[in-house]
Amino acid sequence: QVQLVESGGGSVQPGGSLRLSCTASGSISDLIALGWYRQAPGTRRELVASITHQGSTNYPHSVVGRFTITSDNAKNTAYLQMNNLKPEDTGTYTCHADTTSAPYEYWGQGTQVTVST
Repeated sequence: QVQLVESGGGSVQPGGSLRLSCTASGSISDLIALGWYRQAPGTRRELVASITHQGSTNYPHSVVGRFTITSDNAKNTAYLQMNNLKPEDTGTYTCHADTTSAPYEYWGQGTQVTVST
């Protein structure tokens, strides 16, 4: 079992920045990657960033150049730095973990990010 605890989020104006954190505990040796998904009301959940244990990252085009995911393996924590936030970045951001053993993925509780004037 892997537990994910998120922190960060909140409300900012367009152009502002926020930093999210996700700390994993439990069966850490099974971790392959940590990432963040977001979902706005009425839309599908989408990946916004992921990082493997080896440090390889993945971003959708919509956040390239604005979002950066990093990790501290010693702390089992992934950080998502979000800069130049736009109203369309508003949504619930949820931490996700890929693991080598069943159930092969875990989800955090989610944290709200709101970008508005």
